[in-house]
Amino acid sequence: MRIPLPSRPSRPSPSSAPAPGEAPRADARTDPAHAPGEGGEPGDGDPPAPGIVARLRRAGCVFAEEEARLLSSAASDPAELTALVERRAVGEPLEHVIGRARFGGLWIAVEPGVFVPRRRTEFLLERAAGALRPGAVVVDLCCGSGALGAALSTRGERVELHAADLDPAAVRCARRNLAALGPNRVHWGDLLDALPTDLRGRIDILVANVPYVPTGEIALLPAEAREHEARTALDGGPDGLDVLRRVAAGAARWLAPGGRLLVESSDRQAPGAMAVMAGYGLCPDAVTSEEYGATVVTGTRPERSP
Repeated sequence: MRIPLPSRPSRPSPSSAPAPGEAPRADARTDPAHAPGEGGEPGDGDPPAPGIVARLRRAGCVFAEEEARLLSSAASDPAELTALVERRAVGEPLEHVIGRARFGGLWIAVEPGVFVPRRRTEFLLERAAGALRPGAVVVDLCCGSGALGAALSTRGERVELHAADLDPAAVRCARRNLAALGPNRVHWGDLLDALPTDLRGRIDILVANVPYVPTGEIALLPAEAREHEARTALDGGPDGLDVLRRVAAGAARWLAPGGRLLVESSDRQAPGAMAVMAGYGLCPDAVTSEEYGATVVTGTRPERSP
């Protein structure tokens, strides 16, 4: 079953690759209303130097004044500011340059090369948070910076959170963001194989922000994504569903009865993603948000085996 949600007035998305099937946007730079500096935090203060704003505008930054404020607040001295501005001007993602991103109301550390949390993924956060119960076991698979896991850990009571990724840089970054949860919560390895075996059959919420851009469409992504984020965080195989197939194939063994696998998808791919989940014994549905420009596909393990 697919359920469209009503739209509300939305703001531009942050620096991100478009979902499969979307054309790259001309304004693919970060939306500073969503990036760090939002809500009266770092980025406020004196107006940025006009020369910095002009340099960013020449480089194509649509939100040049806001980005200049963020860069100024991140720099400790004029020399560092010059270096940061040049990194941004040549196309490095703003979040990598300033070392953090805003996601789910939290500041998330983002290191160079690590997948930048997208605003549209906050819809996946909302759907997962809505299914949380006290004491839930939650896994953030393909965790990247750990943004989803960090945000989910604040949305429920007594959440037992684990995260995993194959990219060592992502694991290092996620360990920074999830350090407050204690040791041994972020695991390195290939998908579900990275998880402690004692989680098998216990997971209530499995969020997996799997790569879903078809290989043939990688070239259509903004250069910020293609050149500065790990290919493994973007490339979903010929039809964009290869990684989802591998996750869904093992999900029923790891989920608790009634547990849910939630993934982000493009609207175009949602029927295929639902078919994948159904093929591995999960009960699928999909919900699309016009506000976020995102679709979340959920597969639920039946309470009882047929």
